[in-house]
Amino acid sequence: MNDDYELLVVGSANADLVVGVERRPAPGETVLGSDLAVHPGGKGGNQAVAAARLGARTALLARVGDDAHGVLLLDAQRAAGVDTVGVLVGGAPTGVALITVDPSGDNSIVVSPGANARLTPEDVRAAGSLLSAARVVSSQLEIPLDTVAEVVRTLRPGTRFVLNPSPPAPLPAEVLAACDPLVVNEHEARVILGEEAGETPEEWARGLLALGPRSVVITLGAEGALTAEGSDGSDGSDGSGVVRVPSPKVDAVDTTGAGDAFTAALGWRLGLGEDLPTAAAYAVRVGAAAVTRKGAQDAYPTASELAETVPEVPSR
Repeated sequence: MNDDYELLVVGSANADLVVGVERRPAPGETVLGSDLAVHPGGKGGNQAVAAARLGARTALLARVGDDAHGVLLLDAQRAAGVDTVGVLVGGAPTGVALITVDPSGDNSIVVSPGANARLTPEDVRAAGSLLSAARVVSSQLEIPLDTVAEVVRTLRPGTRFVLNPSPPAPLPAEVLAACDPLVVNEHEARVILGEEAGETPEEWARGLLALGPRSVVITLGAEGALTAEGSDGSDGSDGSGVVRVPSPKVDAVDTTGAGDAFTAALGWRLGLGEDLPTAAAYAVRVGAAAVTRKGAQDAYPTASELAETVPEVPSR
């Protein structure tokens, strides 16, 4: 199998424009804020950087504008070791997230998709050689759903597809059927399942599996994660394929982008041949390490930093 890339991320790349405020303005009001901070972000860009920093051979298929923000994002990817041959330039301004943060740490975000909305199914078809060179392909929903569906159609046999449906949206059957796994947090699980969600992560997992994905992972913040796949119990699960994966205890400073780090690490480890609970246990450690520092991409650990700062957690 040709696997030049252990992980190909197809997704968004944004410039995060962050201003601290004492309080949010009321309609018609102006408030003063801190100096503007500009950070590389976007769920796709975050995932690619997180995987590359861990040591995965990683590529990114995305679109940025021919502007200063696009240069910032490309520079950040290359500095992390991501292959940017698949990053297209032009067609619209680079996507931006306008973020205000109050003293309690709560944030309000407005996203202008910009070039992300112009990543088209045609772009995916034109990148067929890139997809055929990847062991695992990971995507999210900050790019058009039609483009994600085209990724699924373009996958070569044997390539694993990982999807974080964020922001959540109704998913066509062909996309759900390709997910191995579908990765959601509590909010995303509840939105997808609606009124029939149930109350426990185990119920959410079984409900999501019933929609058609091959496997499901639910991230649970400080509680770790839960994995689910069809099982006879021989894998250490509860007999229905559901396994709880505990998280190490850390002092959380900033949870921004931690889910992206988790998903990237999970996809990479699955591509290395680990089973789902084992890969999730590694990914939980990466997510835990990410919340101990401020920011998203700047907070992502290397493999050596992970080994030093976040020990493995016994599964039982």
